Amino acid sequence: MEAVTYRLEQFEGPLDLLLTLIHKNKVSITDIPIALICDQYIEYINGAKELNMDVASEFIVMASELMLIKSKMLLPKEEEDEEDPRAQLADALLRYQQAKEAAQKLSPLYAFYSGRMVKDTDEISIDKTYVQDQQVTSLCTAVRRIIAYNNALEKAANTTFKPMISKPIIPVEIKIVSIIKTIEKKGFATLEELLISESTLPDLIASFLGVLELIKVRRILVSDEIDETNAILDSSTRFVLNDDEEAIEQSEYGIGEQIESDIG
Repeated sequence: MEAVTYRLEQFEGPLDLLLTLIHKNKVSITDIPIALICDQYIEYINGAKELNMDVASEFIVMASELMLIKSKMLLPKEEEDEEDPRAQLADALLRYQQAKEAAQKLSPLYAFYSGRMVKDTDEISIDKTYVQDQQVTSLCTAVRRIIAYNNALEKAANTTFKPMISKPIIPVEIKIVSIIKTIEKKGFATLEELLISESTLPDLIASFLGVLELIKVRRILVSDEIDETNAILDSSTRFVLNDDEEAIEQSEYGIGEQIESDIG
């Protein structure tokens, strides 16, 4: 049998020594080979040279308990369901092992939190001056109103207004040239024909401004007979080119020569 060389100071008590012997022999706590463990335990007690009597008494009591269990194990069982003599010892060893494992986990926590002090809860007196009912639904409504207000402010700050005519801006002069060429093709053109081909709003606005500009400088004229006192102009109104160059040159805008040069 291998000699036991443990020192008594290494163990906190007899259960600690028994648990060490069980782990050393690689046996199960619930199925302790009591003869082997008892012999090693007695060998340890006999081999210890310097014993503290107050502590040694605990080890000696455990040695007697082991020998009692060993003797019971040697006796024949009177009944098959008789309790195992090792049951109480195994239960004590399991609890001790759990305590040691818990101590290993709690030790660093104690080192970290032991220096802290907990402040007692302050007693806050009830405000009896406020008598209005305080409902949770009212608080929720107020919070929703605040959130909606903040969202509205954020949305207003991030709102960007797009101009009606976005870049690139369509030059009216280009549309004027196109209008004149359209009228020249068949000698006249209705307002709808001058504007219907425009695909975007900026193009439509530029063409309409071009028609107004040509009317102002009298480069185009309304060909329909219209009662001056009850004039009606709509999308079917026809326009023709004005060949009176003097009237064009005498207009206050005087863009006749520029239009002619663009067409030419």
